[in-house]
Amino acid sequence: MSIRHGLLALLEHGPRYGSQLRTEFESRTGSTWPLNVGQVYTTLGRLERDGLVAQNGEDGAGHALYAITDAGRTELRTWFERPVDRTSPARDELAIKLAMAVGAPGVDIREVIQSQRRHTVKAMQDYTRLKAQALTALEGTGSRERDDIAWLLVLEQLIFQTEAEARWLDHCESRLIRLSATAPPPTATAPASETGPGNTGARSGPGAGTGGGGVGAGSGAAPGGRGRGPGPLTRA
Repeated sequence: MSIRHGLLALLEHGPRYGSQLRTEFESRTGSTWPLNVGQVYTTLGRLERDGLVAQNGEDGAGHALYAITDAGRTELRTWFERPVDRTSPARDELAIKLAMAVGAPGVDIREVIQSQRRHTVKAMQDYTRLKAQALTALEGTGSRERDDIAWLLVLEQLIFQTEAEARWLDHCESRLIRLSATAPPPTATAPASETGPGNTGARSGPGAGTGGGGVGAGSGAAPGGRGRGPGPLTRA
């Protein structure tokens, strides 16, 4: 999330002080990404250092005002015109969690997926209810307030995001089911007649003994350590 560019966009409407910027930022985004005053002033300090904003006196209550500079306007225009880079995606905790849950001792990946799905569906229902309320307010009053429209767009992005997450979780479960169904069975243990003390002859064929670069007979190990998939899975 680009806080610096968000603050520049607000400052383009005129000088603001820190608390005012925080309030307007949260109003525009429905407090989806709350800020604290310290974070706002730290960002303002960096923008001032980079020549993108400058202090512009004080208001009647003694608050230090900040104004966007010409360089700041150029930076803002560039930000609006430049696509958001998706080649280096932000770390996603859910994707990392499922990746680590695969094969983790004592972890039931089915429950991890199902627990997340319940939470995701609940969030999607909450966002959808808020969207309905936002639409009712806009249509009922005929209001076209900038903040109300901005909040509606944010809500719809959150709905699309949770819908995609729910589909991805369904896909993960289906993928694990298919992999489990096609996983090779464990290597059978050799009969006692072949491995007992009286049997001194070497077994013939690829992988026998220790030669040929194969796995030793009767070891039960799968190549690469990936021979066995997760246990059978069922949908909730």
